[in-house]
Amino acid sequence: MSDAAQPTAAEVRAAAEAVKTALDRHLAAVERRSGDDDPAVYEAFNQLAAAAEAYDELLYDRYDEVTPFEIPGDDSLPPYAGPEEPNAISVLIRRDYAVADPQRLLAQAERVEAADAEAAAGIGTGPSDTVHGALGVLFGEFEPDEIASRHKEFGLEEGDSTLWVTASDEPADPGDWLEAPFEQVDPELVVCRFDVSAVFDDETDADETDEDETDADDDLDEVDDDEDLEPLDAREH
Repeated sequence: MSDAAQPTAAEVRAAAEAVKTALDRHLAAVERRSGDDDPAVYEAFNQLAAAAEAYDELLYDRYDEVTPFEIPGDDSLPPYAGPEEPNAISVLIRRDYAVADPQRLLAQAERVEAADAEAAAGIGTGPSDTVHGALGVLFGEFEPDEIASRHKEFGLEEGDSTLWVTASDEPADPGDWLEAPFEQVDPELVVCRFDVSAVFDDETDADETDEDETDADDDLDEVDDDEDLEPLDAREH
């Protein structure tokens, strides 16, 4: 956004005051509520959500900052309506990564392919020389959970992630989920959901993460110097 289109400091301040007012109204409605489905509480909740969203947007546009809280809106999951005692579950996981060190990624993929070629008596396709090719090699060799636990070793930087557990009466038929694994989810069958995002990390957690990354980088430098990886046949799949 250009400087001309940015909100003024006074507009941001007014939005902050609107949030304070909406908080007071919401608390007053909760204190006076007549039951679990009191419409006054519902209306005050929506007003608070709208005020918080408006303030968050203005704060970001003006100062490039965000609020440390999020009020769930209409996109939240509906109440669970699946079987009381599920006989089967499906676990859907999304993890985001940034390719932080392409050279490290390529080197790791080359080592995997070299080990595979040696195991096949010298018959192989040769080391990958593209990032997308290296990603295919690593994700074909290692389980997603192992990639998650060793992502720094593979030159990846961890981003947001989400995990959904859905319930059903019977296990899915083989192949049902392969075409479009995330398009068949019924929100009413979601047992639980866990989201991880850097947006919700506070400064203390960020400081601790920086120290951990420094220690991990020191360990990785030692691995690079030795050029010694764990044998492939010793890894768990």
